Amino acid sequence: MNMISELEKRIGYKFKDIKLLTEALTHKSSKQNKNNERLEFLGDAVLDLIVGEYLYKKFPDVCEGDLSKLRASLVNEKGFEKLAKQIELGKYIFLSTAEENNKGREKASILSNAFEALIGEIYLESGIEKAKEVSLNLLLEAYPKIDLESVFKDYKTTLQELTQATIGETPKYIVIGSSGPDHQKEFIIAVEIGDKEIAKAAGKSKKEAQQIAAKLAIEALKEEMA
Repeated sequence: MNMISELEKRIGYKFKDIKLLTEALTHKSSKQNKNNERLEFLGDAVLDLIVGEYLYKKFPDVCEGDLSKLRASLVNEKGFEKLAKQIELGKYIFLSTAEENNKGREKASILSNAFEALIGEIYLESGIEKAKEVSLNLLLEAYPKIDLESVFKDYKTTLQELTQATIGETPKYIVIGSSGPDHQKEFIIAVEIGDKEIAKAAGKSKKEAQQIAAKLAIEALKEEMA
């Protein structure tokens, strides 16, 4: 089985334009006439639409803000890296020798960009429905249960690892308020590191609010360290 057939089998799709596929799998380091940056740009927009539509239909009663959070937790570099690894996309990418030696096939940015480019390529040659079919099959395989709590990355663990490594502190989560009736309660949680409040967020459960607050705290700390 050649590499193209192998990739086709992994994603359940038969490519029509091998030249366009080659472009989708060509990283800029390879110094070819065409690389996958333009297809990556297109694929990003296509995936944004596909995932947005999927969430809109799956969660008819979820508000725009929560839909945006859900989409953001899926449509990002880490999410696309996961899908790329699922189909072992790294082994098919064309890289320069230097990038190859620099473990380019394992880099999140390269894998994520190649995945976006691949979906852009499928969209161009077969249209939105086929791009949707391929994308959602891979997405649902990677995330069998999609909801606000299960899809969010475990930001609390990441924050704890970050703070312990940099300042030797463990974050504390404080409930600073709640509102709404029991069946529709919203909790407000603050993250404190030492005696300083780093971030706060609201959520429909304490767990959700903690995860969102931890994510905001990570972003704030990274800005401080930049």
